[in-house]
Amino acid sequence: MTTKRGLITDSFKVVKKARRVKREKRPSPPPPPQQEAETETVREEELQRLRQFDLDWRFGPCTGISRLQRWERAKLNGLSPPKEIRDLLLQTHTDPEYNRSLWSDYPLDSGQTSHSVMDNAHTKTVEEVLGFFSVNESTGLSCEQLKKNRERWGPNELPAEEGKSLWELVLEQFEDLLVRILLLAACISFTLAWFEEGEGTITAFVEPFVILLILIANAIVGVWQERNAENAIEALKEYEPEMGKVYRQDKKSVQRVRARDIVPGDIVEVAVGDKVPADIRLTSIRSTTLRVDQSILTGESVSVLKHTDPVPDPRAVNQDKKNMLFSGTNIAAGRAIGIVVATGVQTEIGKIRDEMASTDPERTPLQQKLDQFGEQLSKVISVICVAVWAINVGHFNDPVHGGSWLRGAVYYFKIAVALAVAAIPEGLPAVITTCLALGTRRMARKNAIVRSLPSVETLGCTSVICSDKTGTLTTNQMSVCRMFVADSVSGESCSLSDFTVTGSTYAPEGEVYKDGSVVKSSQYEGLVEMASICALCNDSSLDYNEAKGVYEKVGEATETALCCLVEKMNVFDTDLRGLSPVERATACCSVIKQLMRKELTLEFSRDRKSMSVFCSSSKLTRSASGAKMFVKGAPESVLERCNYIRVSGSTRVPLSPAVREQLLSTVREWGSGRDMLRCLAMATRDTPPDIHGLNLENCAKFADYESDLTFVGCVGMLDPPRKEVLSAVRMCRQAGIRVIMITGDNKGTALSICRRVGIITEQEEEHESTGAIGGLTGREFDELPPHLQREACRTCRCFARVEPTHKSRIVEYLQSLDDITAMTGDGVNDAPALKKAEIGIAMGSGTAVAKSASEMILADDNFSTIVAAVEEGRAIYNNMKQFIRYLISSNIGEVVCIFLTAALGMPEALIPVQLLWVNLVTDGFPATALGFNPPDLDIMSRPPRSSKEPLISSWLFCRYLIIGCYVGAATVGAAAWWFMAAHDGPKLTFYQLSHYLQCSEGHAEFAGVQCSVFESPYPMTMALSVLVTIEMCNALNSLSENQSLLKMPPWSNPWLVGAICLSMALHFLILYVDPLPVIFQIRPLSWPQWVVVLKMSLPVIFMDEALKFLARNYIEPGSQMQTLEEEEEQQRTGASRGLVSQSLKGVSWSFVLISAPLVIWIFSLDSDITNIFWE
Repeated sequence: MTTKRGLITDSFKVVKKARRVKREKRPSPPPPPQQEAETETVREEELQRLRQFDLDWRFGPCTGISRLQRWERAKLNGLSPPKEIRDLLLQTHTDPEYNRSLWSDYPLDSGQTSHSVMDNAHTKTVEEVLGFFSVNESTGLSCEQLKKNRERWGPNELPAEEGKSLWELVLEQFEDLLVRILLLAACISFTLAWFEEGEGTITAFVEPFVILLILIANAIVGVWQERNAENAIEALKEYEPEMGKVYRQDKKSVQRVRARDIVPGDIVEVAVGDKVPADIRLTSIRSTTLRVDQSILTGESVSVLKHTDPVPDPRAVNQDKKNMLFSGTNIAAGRAIGIVVATGVQTEIGKIRDEMASTDPERTPLQQKLDQFGEQLSKVISVICVAVWAINVGHFNDPVHGGSWLRGAVYYFKIAVALAVAAIPEGLPAVITTCLALGTRRMARKNAIVRSLPSVETLGCTSVICSDKTGTLTTNQMSVCRMFVADSVSGESCSLSDFTVTGSTYAPEGEVYKDGSVVKSSQYEGLVEMASICALCNDSSLDYNEAKGVYEKVGEATETALCCLVEKMNVFDTDLRGLSPVERATACCSVIKQLMRKELTLEFSRDRKSMSVFCSSSKLTRSASGAKMFVKGAPESVLERCNYIRVSGSTRVPLSPAVREQLLSTVREWGSGRDMLRCLAMATRDTPPDIHGLNLENCAKFADYESDLTFVGCVGMLDPPRKEVLSAVRMCRQAGIRVIMITGDNKGTALSICRRVGIITEQEEEHESTGAIGGLTGREFDELPPHLQREACRTCRCFARVEPTHKSRIVEYLQSLDDITAMTGDGVNDAPALKKAEIGIAMGSGTAVAKSASEMILADDNFSTIVAAVEEGRAIYNNMKQFIRYLISSNIGEVVCIFLTAALGMPEALIPVQLLWVNLVTDGFPATALGFNPPDLDIMSRPPRSSKEPLISSWLFCRYLIIGCYVGAATVGAAAWWFMAAHDGPKLTFYQLSHYLQCSEGHAEFAGVQCSVFESPYPMTMALSVLVTIEMCNALNSLSENQSLLKMPPWSNPWLVGAICLSMALHFLILYVDPLPVIFQIRPLSWPQWVVVLKMSLPVIFMDEALKFLARNYIEPGSQMQTLEEEEEQQRTGASRGLVSQSLKGVSWSFVLISAPLVIWIFSLDSDITNIFWE
């Protein structure tokens, strides 16, 4: 098999040979490199450079340019390759003579593809493209050419994503350090349990079995999420058509073939309803017009008019390649012939597939923090475990071990394993998953459907929202908002009646205003005639979707807006009361269509920029007095063919050049002002030519038929912003979140919407010259050097006319600025950026590819839903911090407990199965309930938290270390109390307790002591009960980070109260219901023993209250907000008086009246608890 070094060497030989071919300008292709004796060799240092970047090439530049694209992205991380290697690849790739000579003599192996078949096909003439492939449009490829091209470029299909095997995914779930420690602990526990003797043999297997169950459950969830992540690439295959129509020399007529068998150079025919099988350069259009719906690729909301002329710009974006058809798009109208210029992964949709395949999902900030926490905790665990084992080396030969040093070492090794189990919060993954799942349910009620649970938390630290325009910031429902007709013409000037129209959706609800007052359209003859033109010069309609309960378009968005305008105007005063929504959708248009009958349509063409209909009157009315020709189109084109203008609705007067210029000036003002309206002119031909004399086969004559027109009026429409977006953007500003619009639309329209929704404010526009804000097109962005591109991503608010690669680069730059980015999208073209961003947000109406690549789906396609989701994410993170800290402080207590017993030489206070029960069950319910803590009122008034902000600050770590130490000391103290002070206990001395391993019949210090007492289950029962109770108190402390329980009583979160009751009920269950006490090696407690438990547990609340007081007033004084009245009161009464009033203000006196007597009563009961300390 050829080695990698050999392949690289061969590739450089071919590159150097290609250079010589170009210099010598030899017409014949060069011989293969192996036949040339004088071939130059590649220097070893060059090979080392290539190997440095792990290049795996076949024929060098085959995949080299794809690699270059990744290198472009790697610039941000300083991983760009040496300049000479980059220049070499780019030069050979852009050398057409090199390309042709190389691929003619070195065909690719099966399944291999070059990066490009024909560069910049859109810039070439039809003859040049046909000549490049040596093909005739009428006959197609020969059988020999077909075979050669298929071998050269491979099948026309997207390769299946290899993905990771199931075992690879499973193994990845065990790469986490904490998981590995748990797995190691389980394996060791299994081994030790296997050699266990006596009654504890069965229970010894419980601990490792439970640990393995936890690890398996976590692995299953992780594998399931990984599998879902790969669906995005596979979903691209749904856009691959199954069949295509081609012309080939083996048959005289068009033939249907499998789409995968189509090759570059094939002559393909497409017609309305077809899915384009490959990237095609149009050669001829066989209908009046050809319209293509390419929204899945470019995001354009309306179908695009195509032509066959060259597009001279080699850097044109896909939206501007009007002579190209792209694979996976749909033919909306017309029929055409074209030549295939790219197949498979070389197509535009194939490039998207490659980019998605090369994008590795980023870990969320929470996952990164938990990883860091796991690494730190694992190091601490290792040190403590070794320390516990080491400090007991002297006890390895104690009599209890039978004098065997090995048995003693194994015993203390078991204690070290128990310590590892205690230190790791096993229940944390389950609690986090439960909390995030509950958060997704709340978000779903707000129309935000979360696909990836970790993304819920990531939303909370989002600092930039990159939003699409169409359908997200706007309604994606074109609406007429302004129109004018002529009142009168006086000399060289014209008086216009300007009307505004309300309503921003397709719903036929809105009013017509003039000078701020509502008017009846039926009172204006000009509006009546305009309504007739809008209704009849139209192939679209409104429809009511009963399932969704909304009005929708049927046909083109622009024409649907005109239908909606007619319904709002109601020029014939139709009685609309009592109509169902279905009937209301077409009520007014139906009246007009009953009065005028459409005879034929002259379709839109790009040369005359208009369309027209011939209509005959079914009934003489004031709007139609016989046959008429109605025309609508671009104002410049229509006015050029107008000789008259309608004034006062009925009079026709000549249209002078001055008046025409005045009308055009108004149109330009509407089209370039704040709203950037899309204008359409309406006109009629009152005496149209005889319909039977029209030559409908020659569309070049349509402009002649649409001449001698009478101008009626003009409408201005736009895709209006959603009503709620303005307030949502304002909330983002208040929360410190930057909103960036990224759209494929033109720059003027994009900036207009930015101004309307507040993304760009008037104050910012005044400082636009400083470069602080503004808009850039994709091309302008490309022309900037890398450092200015990065700066543009930091300051710009609008990117227009962008392609998929621009979106991905913008996300990368934002990530290099340490921003957490939420990216919206709905098309196939958006998928790479959605996958790359920390939060990919797909539209509910978007493609399956976009949804599969995203973390969240907007059911209502509404920008304000994103803001609501961010707010929910912030609340979830705040609550998550509380229960994570609660679990960590509890685990610190367990570690301290085991460490103290080992360090003091005391019997075990807790065994691993008890620790697992506490970590997974008893602590789990309160921790989950903390996720229901009410959010702070000012949660959207704070700036986004840094993704690098630690979960636990140094002060919080110190604070919870203090609490944890008390938890551990109280747990050990409860066990010691039974041994030393309990009425039914052995009343041992501290020396006897701490040297219990030396207990024997002949030992003087243990005279009268039965050594079996050290195996009694009662000390462990006391320790476990104190641990559970004290952690329930600690859960109450976690209601708020710094707020006192006196101001935030337990019932502020009823879920927590219920969870504490449930946890205590479960503890009672294992205490009092057989056979659970045997399994957990505990016994039922009496009331006096419970009094001791309560006395040892309640002080943790007083300790944490003192620490909260320090935090509020001295450590973190800014964390508590003060009103102006409170500050004035504090200044008036003095600092000390203000501190007292501040502490008492807002106290829940009902909680004080309930809790204070209860605490006093408990501590007044006799329990001999102080005897421990006297001893």
